[in-house]
Amino acid sequence: MAKAIEINSISVEKGDNNSATLTVKVAVDQIQSRVEGRIRSMARTAKIDGFRKGKVPVSHIRAQYGAGIQQEVINDTIRDTVFEAIKQEDVRAVGMPNIDDVKLENDFLVYQATLDVFPEIDVQGIDKIDVERQTASVNDEDVDEMVENLRQQRQEFSVKEGAATDGDQVTIDFVGRVDGEEFEGGKAEDFKLTLGAGTMIPGFEDGITGMSAGEEKTITVTFPEDYQAENLAGKEAEFDITVKTVEEPKLPELNDEFFELFGVSEGGLDQLKTDVRKNMEREIKSASRNQIKQATFDALLEQNEIDIPEAMLEQEVNRQRQQMMQRFAQQFGGGQNLDPEMLPRELFEEEALRTARLGVLISRVIEENNLEVDAERVKTFIEEMAENYEDPAEVIEHFSTDENERNNIEAVVLEDQVVDFLLDKGKVTDKEVSYKDLLASQQQSRGMM
Repeated sequence: MAKAIEINSISVEKGDNNSATLTVKVAVDQIQSRVEGRIRSMARTAKIDGFRKGKVPVSHIRAQYGAGIQQEVINDTIRDTVFEAIKQEDVRAVGMPNIDDVKLENDFLVYQATLDVFPEIDVQGIDKIDVERQTASVNDEDVDEMVENLRQQRQEFSVKEGAATDGDQVTIDFVGRVDGEEFEGGKAEDFKLTLGAGTMIPGFEDGITGMSAGEEKTITVTFPEDYQAENLAGKEAEFDITVKTVEEPKLPELNDEFFELFGVSEGGLDQLKTDVRKNMEREIKSASRNQIKQATFDALLEQNEIDIPEAMLEQEVNRQRQQMMQRFAQQFGGGQNLDPEMLPRELFEEEALRTARLGVLISRVIEENNLEVDAERVKTFIEEMAENYEDPAEVIEHFSTDENERNNIEAVVLEDQVVDFLLDKGKVTDKEVSYKDLLASQQQSRGMM
């Protein structure tokens, strides 16, 4: 095994816009020894007309291939030394270095490596952070409403006689026309529709309400001005409707069979409500933590306008592209062979810039204040997360021993510690909101990200 190339000297020059240039020198004699080694190795194995294998003169190989071999060795030397140089100088590189100005001078190979570096900043305005923390509690009415929602999620429909009303499910055939002509997507058979759900264009469900099985009717509706199909936006349409069946909803009874669907084998309704309340309180805790974290980080960003290296932004755009592709594959299947770059870059730029800037700021807060992850908080976090699973002990074991999973959790906990640090230096005002409002605001925030 060849001896590692030794770097003779490194100099670093900081540039503008978060860049740095390393000038690296490597003694030529190290390169020449490797060139000679490859030439001799090639002479032993080369098949060249006029020579027996293994009998090609070294001088012939040197004359014919020496320049190319020397360039290969130089390229390998740069590859083998550039990252070692970055490590030795403790340069916080972002992305791959750009190599240029390669030359041989005064018995040295000299080259320059220019790269983007992690921004060096002093975090400003921590004492000016002023945020509102939303808090909520779960009352009996919230629990009763959640139990009712669980029933509605498992409702079934049974055939009814008479007119369809809100909440009923109808099975219909329909044909739509605009200016007397059928249009794409305006026709369906055996289409199931729950009246009052608001899934169709305004007026469509209202026109069916009151119809009975076997009844036919033509209704007139107008597509919204902002309808996604531009050729239909704002147009008046006629729909021929045939109602095939009308079914009314039937909620499951609150009995042992229903309770067992949620893992309640003893204690009946009271135990179900107890379990539901615990889940809702966990949701509140998580939503409140996410809300104050986002508010605090938004305030930190407002106090610190920083430039981000293009390489860092590009990395974050690509990471978010990849995440979207993974979510697509999980939800719909396939997608593993799709190229993430098919997704337009502009879809991710704004959030990627925010995430990259925030990553720099959080890192600096951690470094400047010597924050370290709290092992006890990590343990508590894992335990609370495990409560959502059927076998908490197994989950705790997995997240405690799997290095990647534990690293991810430690990163989340350390972010929470950064939030606590910032709030301790800044100002926070508590505001009591309802359970539904707290969760709704978080769902809206996730939808915007």
